[in-house]
Amino acid sequence: MGTLELREPRPRLFKPEEYLNLVELGTFENERVELIRGVIIRMSPLSVFHDDTVMKLDDLLKEAYGRKRAWVRVQMTFASVDSRPQPDLVCIDRNLDCSKAQPKEAFLIVEVADSSLKYDTTIKAELYAEAGVPEYWVVDLKGKQIEVRTEPKRGAYTTMHLVGFSERIAVPGTKKTLRVSDFLTPKR
Repeated sequence: MGTLELREPRPRLFKPEEYLNLVELGTFENERVELIRGVIIRMSPLSVFHDDTVMKLDDLLKEAYGRKRAWVRVQMTFASVDSRPQPDLVCIDRNLDCSKAQPKEAFLIVEVADSSLKYDTTIKAELYAEAGVPEYWVVDLKGKQIEVRTEPKRGAYTTMHLVGFSERIAVPGTKKTLRVSDFLTPKR
């Protein structure tokens, strides 16, 4: 009789198609989850401050882009190679057809960070840079500022700058700017 080789247990990673099938079956019906690098992750609960900021920013971005330039998707799936994150806001070309598949291109992705700042500035930033998203904003509710990341190269953003609460932020692909204090609802 042969020897039994013992190996350390390893997690079983999900393919995006498997994850989407589970979603379609209603497996996560009352849960907020996303697929990150093959792992199904429970998302942080949403706060009043988070929701208010997302709602205001959604309205302002729709106004800045207009009805012909972009769709602004709120907390909907974005497709990357092995992940299906659900960013707070994704601005995509109005000509993209999302009826058959989730978008895998965007010109701006925004995450509003209350308790998820580290996650949004590391793992999520890598995902969006790998997907080639040219601009990524992390709205820091506690810090009352926005981290703007641009120029993705080899899975990382090469440029980052901060925009403060009393400053204006340029909307990529437009000539418009937004006053940060008009949408950032700081945590009290």
